[in-house]
Amino acid sequence: MNTLFTIGIFLCFFLSVLLFTKRPKALSDKVLAIWLVCIGIYLLNYYLHYLGYWEKYPHLVGATHPFPLLFAPFVYLYVLVCSREDQHFHWHDSLHFLPFLLTYVVMFPFLFGYSATEKAMIDQADYHSPYQWLFTTSFVAFVTVSVVYIVLAYQKINQYEQVIGDNFGYNEGISLQWLRLLLIGFGLIFSVMIVGYIVQFLLEIEIGVNIELIFLALFVLLIGLIGFWGIRHQGIFSVEKQKPFIKNLVLSDNSHRSDNIDSSFSKTPEYRKSGLKAEDATSLHQQLLTLMTTEKPYLEPKLSLAQLAEMLGVLPNHLSQIINQYEEKNFYDFVNSYRVEEFITLAKKDIDKNFNLLGLAYEAGFNSKSSFNQVFKKITGKTPSEFVN
Repeated sequence: MNTLFTIGIFLCFFLSVLLFTKRPKALSDKVLAIWLVCIGIYLLNYYLHYLGYWEKYPHLVGATHPFPLLFAPFVYLYVLVCSREDQHFHWHDSLHFLPFLLTYVVMFPFLFGYSATEKAMIDQADYHSPYQWLFTTSFVAFVTVSVVYIVLAYQKINQYEQVIGDNFGYNEGISLQWLRLLLIGFGLIFSVMIVGYIVQFLLEIEIGVNIELIFLALFVLLIGLIGFWGIRHQGIFSVEKQKPFIKNLVLSDNSHRSDNIDSSFSKTPEYRKSGLKAEDATSLHQQLLTLMTTEKPYLEPKLSLAQLAEMLGVLPNHLSQIINQYEEKNFYDFVNSYRVEEFITLAKKDIDKNFNLLGLAYEAGFNSKSSFNQVFKKITGKTPSEFVN
């Protein structure tokens, strides 16, 4: 247990330092860094409790009790600011921390009105004590806030990924697929933990395992994974090459849509109101196919919808309409289908040579092995090695 606490606390503060010093640094990096600091402070105080310091210094009791109410809202806020161009913290963002603040308000008499002896009594109280309501209410609040914000974050990630597919020909460094998978894993861990606590502490059924130890180990693992991928994540507004082309993204709360709306990047474009005539659309489609064949813009690994639209001299929204209606694909699949064809062409030329599959993939416009394998199998139904063989 000592080792787990030490690793978890060290990871939190170490990863937060890396995020604060990251270059280029976006608002999402700062949000993730502050979230890790909060987790580190909470783990540190809980570790002091485990070591028995709360008995020596009772005023530590309850000092970080509301901190778990920050964890899920911070994850949601992280996803939210990833889609924000201005990269500034807005006043309404603080509303997500109301449960945390209200809990401190409710605990104000305890924190500043109770003596050290009274705090020590609460620390030693069990579920049959007069303070059971405090434990139960806190647990219900934590479960409710966590479930609500995890669901909201998952939905926001799905929207974010859809926008990436509609506007970018790559997803390395900007995708939040890793966070979606971690949320699913955390949801499963969280469910098991809730059941374990109910069975062991409320129903008083001995299950023969240390629930806190298991949850702490999985939580430390989650911290490490989130910190690792968070450092690697750039975000669509952190990539210097994309900044001249990216305006806004429709991923904000409905009440604040005016902060993030632009015709260039829309999750669900209103094609019926685009003003693009049928004959113009047909002509534009032919121009697009000609450009893709002659100029091969897909060889640029970080090609975006806005860049391709600029080459054609049209609005990104119009180009998105053409690709969706005529090719029946989003921008990501459209561009990568050309890259797959380019890879096959290059492989056929070198069929008698001892060529490197990944090298040809990079030559065809892919910029990572994982995306190449995933896209290739999606389009051809086979892995690159199987197809070549």
